[in-house]
Amino acid sequence: MTQIRRTAARRAPVTTQAHARLEVETGGQGFTDITREAAAFLTEIGAASGLLVLFCRHTSASLTIQENADPDVRRDLLTALDRLAPRGLGWVHDLEGPDDMPAHVRTLLTDSGLSIPVVDGRMALGTWQGVYLMEHRDAPHRREVVLLFTGQVRELT
Repeated sequence: MTQIRRTAARRAPVTTQAHARLEVETGGQGFTDITREAAAFLTEIGAASGLLVLFCRHTSASLTIQENADPDVRRDLLTALDRLAPRGLGWVHDLEGPDDMPAHVRTLLTDSGLSIPVVDGRMALGTWQGVYLMEHRDAPHRREVVLLFTGQVRELT
């Protein structure tokens, strides 16, 4: 029989909002781990508990939470996206080249935003999870990710 357990709910007033922007230089199609930068933002603002929202300001790049232990997982995910949204399929929208429309489809399949609970000042990610910006274009790009924290902060001493 399946069992589900939940910890007791704790109520806390929202005491602050903080935001920042990450500029991410990509090397072309692939994953860029931004977990450390998001964690550093939480440390800098003194986050205690709340919600971290990340938003990618582009339509041909996206955000995802994925395994951070075995790089083969990310390689296989790129292969899957190549099969789901291949170049050269006869896309109508190709103003910026053959990777243009496939990049938009890949963003549609993944996501432009993430919401991550923050507990005790840290993202409540699983053991093998990392936060990644996914570049869907072949050429390097400069991408921007907005970080927004809403919640409680530690008291300053």
